[in-house]
Amino acid sequence: MGSIEKDGTPTRLPIIDFSKWTLGNTPEQRLDVSKELADACHNVGPQLLDEAFGWSKRLFDLKMEEKMLAPHPDGPTVHRGYSLPGLEKVSQVISEDLEVGEKLRAVTDCKPNVWLPEEVLPGFREFMTDFYWECSKTSREILTAIGTGIGLKDPEFLLKFHSGHNNQLRLLHYPPIPAAQLENESSARMPAHSDWGSITMLFQDDCGGLEVENQHVPGEFIKATPLKNAIVMNVGDLLMRWSNDYLKSTLHRVTLPPAQDRYTGPERMTRARYSIPYFVSPDIDARIECMPECASESNPAKYEPVVQRDYRLMRAKLQYPDKGTQPVKATA
Repeated sequence: MGSIEKDGTPTRLPIIDFSKWTLGNTPEQRLDVSKELADACHNVGPQLLDEAFGWSKRLFDLKMEEKMLAPHPDGPTVHRGYSLPGLEKVSQVISEDLEVGEKLRAVTDCKPNVWLPEEVLPGFREFMTDFYWECSKTSREILTAIGTGIGLKDPEFLLKFHSGHNNQLRLLHYPPIPAAQLENESSARMPAHSDWGSITMLFQDDCGGLEVENQHVPGEFIKATPLKNAIVMNVGDLLMRWSNDYLKSTLHRVTLPPAQDRYTGPERMTRARYSIPYFVSPDIDARIECMPECASESNPAKYEPVVQRDYRLMRAKLQYPDKGTQPVKATA
C-alpha cells in the first residue's frame, strides 16, 4: 500500500498485488485482496504490454494521411477511429448545454486517439482484438473483487451488467509540445476529469505526468509514478452511482513529466508520452441504480437511476463536436 500521513491522507497511491486473487489462492487470501482493493478505491481513488506499446508506437509513427484512413466519425455518437490533435476535448464539466462544449474546445488537448483497420498496419488489429479480450477477463476479476470487498451478497453482481462488448480500448499518444503551452494553459495534455464508466484500467509508459486527486484534500493531486507491468485502476462515474458514493470516481489529469525528465532541447519540448487505457463500461442498456447494500435509512440513495446509453451520450456531447463543427482535417 502507499504511504499515509499522520492525519490519514495518502501521499502515494496504493499498490495491490492482485496475483493473490487470480492465482487460485485460498478464500481467505482472496478476501484479503478484495478488501484491500475496495479500501484503496474507497480511500483514494509483461511481455504482452511491451508488445502493445510497440504496436502503439508503430501506429502513431504512420504518416498523417495513413492514420486519416480511419477518421473519427462526426459527432459524439460513435466513439471510434482516429482523433487528430485538437478534435477531442476532455473536461470534468457535466452539462447538456452544447455551447459549453464549444467553449471548452477553445483550449485544445494535444492527445490523438486511434483505432486503425487491418490493411493500414498488418497484424495490428488481430493483436489489439486479442489484447482487448485479455483486458476484459482481467476487468471481470477486478469487478468481482470489488463486489467481494464492499460486501455484496452476490460478489458477481456487477458481472451481470458487463459482457465486455461495451468496453473501449484506446491507444493514446501525447506528442512533444513546448512546455510553455502547458504552463500558460493555451494547451492541455489532459485536464482533470473523471471517467464515465465503471472502472478504467490504465497502462502507462515511463514518461510520467499522470496525477490523481487526493480525495481528502480537494485540489491536491498525487503523482501516479509509473510502475512497470502495473495497472492504474480508476473508479468511474457509474460505479460511484452504483455504490452510492462509497467508491468515488477518481479525478485525474496528465500534466508535465517529472522535473528531471521534463524537457528536451533549447525549445523546452516535453517528452512524448504513450498510454493505453481500457475503459470498462456497463452494457449499453444497463440500468444503473444504487445497490441495496450501499444504501440505508440513514444513507439513502443519492442518485436517480440512469441508463448507460443516456449517460454516455450526455458526457460525450461535450467531448466531440457535432458534424460541421470539426477542425479542418489533414489531407494527403
